[in-house]
Amino acid sequence: MRHCIACRRQLPAKPVFLLRNAPASAQNIPHESEVLKDRGMDLKLYQCSHCGLVQFDCEPVSYYRDVIRAGGFTTTMKELRRRQYSHLIETYHLEGKRFLEVGCGQGEFLSMLGEFPVKAYGMEHRTELVSKARKAGLTVWQEFAGEPDQVFGKGEDVPPDVSGPFDVFLSFNFLEHQPEPDTMLKAIRNNLTEGGMGLITVPALEYILEQGSYYELLRDHIAYYSFRTLRRLLERNGFLVLEEEMVNRDTISMIVKKAPEGEKMPEGEMAPAAFSDSLLRGYEITLGELEELAGRLLREGRTLAVWGASHQGFTLASTTCLGRTARYMIDSAPFKQGRFAPASHLPIVEPDHFFAEPVDEILIVAPGYTDEIAGIIRQRFGQEVKILAFRTSRLEVMTAE
Repeated sequence: MRHCIACRRQLPAKPVFLLRNAPASAQNIPHESEVLKDRGMDLKLYQCSHCGLVQFDCEPVSYYRDVIRAGGFTTTMKELRRRQYSHLIETYHLEGKRFLEVGCGQGEFLSMLGEFPVKAYGMEHRTELVSKARKAGLTVWQEFAGEPDQVFGKGEDVPPDVSGPFDVFLSFNFLEHQPEPDTMLKAIRNNLTEGGMGLITVPALEYILEQGSYYELLRDHIAYYSFRTLRRLLERNGFLVLEEEMVNRDTISMIVKKAPEGEKMPEGEMAPAAFSDSLLRGYEITLGELEELAGRLLREGRTLAVWGASHQGFTLASTTCLGRTARYMIDSAPFKQGRFAPASHLPIVEPDHFFAEPVDEILIVAPGYTDEIAGIIRQRFGQEVKILAFRTSRLEVMTAE
């Protein structure tokens, strides 16, 4: 029986969207020896009729406790984090406070806190990422927020200067991976000082529906939060939402504060917002756009590559003709290079592969980084390469400004 991961109520019998032949994972990217065993899967998306949360009904990926991020190295993301840190610290007078990133990966964002007058700590589940963070000089230990009454920093391999509670928590695009988000939030709350604060981000359901970008869906993200459902989940688990905004075009960001003990928080049923049919329309439009592109390339004798071994690129390649049309998929993250896109099996290559196997056109599939990547293509590959991009469900030609 399917139950909502947030409120535990039974999910409706009928899904709001069905995604066929989706990648079974965005991080378990197959090597050449694994391609023959790799298969896509059908994903059913539901909306809880009680709390409104949109979610898949499948098991989470095996690595949902780990934080693996390639975008942490981009200029776009670094600038965003600096702006968020500066606003949070200055607005709420958090100088000298103890910040804890829950799910810090190898410390890409945690290290940037060194630019501010605060004390930075991080928790990460994956052993090798903890090791990399420590080698970078960061105070990080291996732990996952999986029990509501858990006391952080009490493991065997915790640095000696670590002790809670903490003044501020950070969580960047991690909650949407969690099959028990309420448990994680309760654990975090119980490890904050009274009046402790937090900064949390998740991918925005509003963006996906507004753009009709069905390719934003992936199994790794088991939940799809809107402003409304994220706010309600945070309130139900003892947080007051002080600020909320959309950042980087596609991400919800909220600043929260630990509610005082005994403060009455919202309860009961909240009528969910009506789920639009934009995903189905977006899929149909996207399918048509890519089929038209494939036909034009064939008629003109031109070649295509994809830039972005992202979950968006993986889903587009496996659910449309893109996987058969493109020659290869470019990505700057070394750990993805030399592998193959899940389900479609497009080879993933480094940017310099272009010089060994030039193409006439490059399709950018990396929302939030499109302009940055377009600039790299023009600078490194020249002005003759035609640059295309998906900003919505429609293709557009990127022109130099």
